[in-house]
Amino acid sequence: MTETVKVADIEKAHKNPIAELVQIACKFDSHIEIESEGKNINAKSLMGIMAFGLKDGMAVTISATGNDETEAVEAIKKFLICEN
Repeated sequence: MTETVKVADIEKAHKNPIAELVQIACKFDSHIEIESEGKNINAKSLMGIMAFGLKDGMAVTISATGNDETEAVEAIKKFLICEN
């Protein structure tokens, strides 16, 4: 499953957005990737997310493959667009 979203101001909405995003991704069995501007990273990689540089207004594509891919993409999407 793949979905493209525009990142909200996650720095303002979350205390530690990078660690929180990795924690969410790690709850799922599926392989989850986030892609933007030619960069593609594993959402379960803390170092990858740090290097990725998520910022407000950035368009990212979330992709997941596995038995819980729909739930994984939805959870990551909700986090990135700051929807509770």
